Amino acid sequence: MIDQSPLESVKSDICVEFDDEIQSKIVYESILLEFETAPDFRSSMTLELDGSKILIKIDAEDSTSFRASVNSAIKWINLALKINNLTN
Repeated sequence: MIDQSPLESVKSDICVEFDDEIQSKIVYESILLEFETAPDFRSSMTLELDGSKILIKIDAEDSTSFRASVNSAIKWINLALKINNLTN
C-alpha cells in the first residue's frame, strides 16, 4: 500500500498554560510516564515543564500519527486535571 499523504513529516510545539505553577507541576508529573513509555513507531513526543506551562514537542512521520499523538496528549492532560479536581 502506498501512502497517499503529501506530508513527509509533521512537527509541532504545543504550549499548554495552567492557572499556576503548582497545577502545571501536578499535571506534568502525572503524565510524564505516559510520554516516556508511549509506543513511538511513527511519532515521538517530548514533554517539558516551564513554570506554569507544559511544552509538548511532537515529531510525526505523517498527519495520521501526528493527530493520534495530539489526541493522546490532550487525553492524558484532561484525565490528570479531572483526577486532580476529584482529589481536591
